[in-house]
Amino acid sequence: MKISKAEQKDYKAILALQYAAYQSEAIRYDNFYIPPLTQTLEQLIDEAKDGILLKATKENVIVGSVRGALHGTTCKIARLIVHPDVQGRGIGTHLLSEIESFFAGVERFELFTGAESLDNIRLYNRQGYTEFKKEKLTDQISLVFLQKRNKLWGQKQAAKGAL
Repeated sequence: MKISKAEQKDYKAILALQYAAYQSEAIRYDNFYIPPLTQTLEQLIDEAKDGILLKATKENVIVGSVRGALHGTTCKIARLIVHPDVQGRGIGTHLLSEIESFFAGVERFELFTGAESLDNIRLYNRQGYTEFKKEKLTDQISLVFLQKRNKLWGQKQAAKGAL
């Protein structure tokens, strides 16, 4: 498996993968109109202008993707997706690690997932993310926001103070 920066020519395949990956979430929440399933190619292109998309490829096929964007000293991570046929093989963990490496200079990382998406929450907890907020979207859907402090940030700030 190879992880690299996605290019615009990859966006159609990433969007198709996103639709496939979010079917389980749509079923879980009995809502097939969640934003990942209604996002258009044009919206993805616009979104990509403000951040970075990474792709995981296996034998030249995109099997995973993740997005990150800088907001002040925070990297907001979004749409960590892995093809349903290859979930549970560490691809999501590798993508998360790579997006964190790409934004290594930030103070913290932040992401969200559905409150009922327990596998996602477990993955994020294993990677050092902790819950800091819940938000109710609808009667059926609540989001859990998680964050992770960047250990490198503290070291960077201490080094600045020592100068």
